[in-house]
Amino acid sequence: MHVPDGFLDVPTSVATGVVAVGAVGLALRKAAPEIKESGPALPGLVAAFVFATQMVNFPVGAGTSGHLMGGALAAALVGPWTAVLVMTVVLLIQGVLFADGGLTALGTNVSVLGAVTVLAGYLVMAALLRVLPKTRGSVVAASSIGALVSVPVAALVFTGLYAVGGTVDIPTGRVAAAMVGWHTLIGIGEALITGAVVSAVLTTRPDLVYVARHLRRDLQLVDAQGNSRTVAADEVGARPATRVGRTPVLAFLAASLVVAGAMSYFASANPDGLEFVAEKFGFTSQDHALVNSPTADYGIAGVDNAFLSGGLAGILGVLVTVLVGAGIAWVVRRGARRDDDRSSADRHDDAPVGGR
Repeated sequence: MHVPDGFLDVPTSVATGVVAVGAVGLALRKAAPEIKESGPALPGLVAAFVFATQMVNFPVGAGTSGHLMGGALAAALVGPWTAVLVMTVVLLIQGVLFADGGLTALGTNVSVLGAVTVLAGYLVMAALLRVLPKTRGSVVAASSIGALVSVPVAALVFTGLYAVGGTVDIPTGRVAAAMVGWHTLIGIGEALITGAVVSAVLTTRPDLVYVARHLRRDLQLVDAQGNSRTVAADEVGARPATRVGRTPVLAFLAASLVVAGAMSYFASANPDGLEFVAEKFGFTSQDHALVNSPTADYGIAGVDNAFLSGGLAGILGVLVTVLVGAGIAWVVRRGARRDDDRSSADRHDDAPVGGR
């Protein structure tokens, strides 16, 4: 559902750009506790995986297709604030490197695909996990349902934006019915993919699933004299602040490279949900400003073999995404550590000198 240039007028695009800047700015401030627990590698790997899976369109029916949006999946794995940053990195690289999603519509895409899907998906997950049994199965179910809901909600938000600033006068009710209808079907695919990934990570490394924090057992601490006490999991956090580890890094990276470098070649050629609705109702779009770039449309200029060209583009995208995503997460964590050190130094300076 990448919005191209020309679907929305300038005032609406500017407004969504302001919203996007605000959402990303807030996420940069709020994501530090999540990144301090997971480390910077995991957000980069999740960004790369979302990028890769978005290259694979699956058929929905009647000549249309869909692909993973990934906001709910990212929120389930790394937390909602970090997920906004993850999705922003993915959308930025898609728009700048591969001419996928308009540059003037980048604010719209970050707002809808980056913020709305994360918010809707995470709120549904959090609400369900409050009432469901505290089991891994509940985490998978909540993540899947959150993913399912996030897609038509994003479609409905786009419809509202088009009603305000669309470049073609079309009855809002008809657009909403088409957008929500098709994207509900796409949401089923989103739910299946999200549930499968969350289930796989839970099976191997449950500590890497943000929404499974409540499953961590209380700790029994024993001192040198043999006295023990129980510390609730909520007191120490759900995940230790340790490295992700070599095995998960290699697994995420290998899966992303295989999906982007090979499976993307077999993706459905049918238009996705937004493109299908746009063709049906006559939405107008503009050519991407970078349409003639060497990597536009997920290909490498000068490489005639379609499989090789698409595969190399996918691999390039995965590597760039993981580096940019991990780099931003590293900067956020480093900034948080500096703030913690400064606060600690201030408390030390303010402490009374002498006395008992």
